Amino acid sequence: MNRKIELSPRLRMVADLVPAGARLADVGTDHAYLPAALILEGKIPSAIAADLRQGPLARARTTVREAGLTGRVAFRLCDGLKGIDPRETEAVAIAGMGGETIASILAAAPWTRERDLPLILQPMSSMSDLRQWLGENGFCIVTERLACEGDTLYTAMLVRAGQMAPQTPAELWAGRNTADPLRGDWLDLWLGKTDRALDGLAQARQEGGARRRQELEQVRAGLLEMKKEWEAWQR
Repeated sequence: MNRKIELSPRLRMVADLVPAGARLADVGTDHAYLPAALILEGKIPSAIAADLRQGPLARARTTVREAGLTGRVAFRLCDGLKGIDPRETEAVAIAGMGGETIASILAAAPWTRERDLPLILQPMSSMSDLRQWLGENGFCIVTERLACEGDTLYTAMLVRAGQMAPQTPAELWAGRNTADPLRGDWLDLWLGKTDRALDGLAQARQEGGARRRQELEQVRAGLLEMKKEWEAWQR
């Protein structure tokens, strides 16, 4: 019997960015909550649930079976997108991984850019590395969202093939500015990281620290400017 799957705020944010009607490839699917929920909601017709390990795929199969979606979700044991034919999907979600891992998955699947597939990416770390890689490799961040789950803030981005305007150091860290109500907290989070990094440099007195300090101060100045802009939008 079909059942409704309640997605966490983090996954709901990702789900909202998936284009309606697209056959979805969910990379690193784990329990397959994302594709199962979207099929049950009628937003997508079918999906591929892919994972690198047997354990998560077993959990994914259980989710799909209990949701009454057998035959609507295919399962792939593979590294990133390597086990998926480009003709099988019209959108790709890669959520809950480090930014460098996401970049490596996309680098190994150039067809995602060549076919201009909508990519829904949710990096959990190395976000500046991912944003920079996207800009240098023919991708454009169309929009970026924020969600709060417990005490943790998460971001997700919709990415397409195309040329992206140059990003400032602060934008590489925190993304381009928006009027999102959570944006102020997001900027505070990155300001805190910057301040801690600057404090660490001051204590370490390591060689080459002057250049790193200059880079961090540039990031901090950009974050503060975005925070002022965001506060003006809230008035």
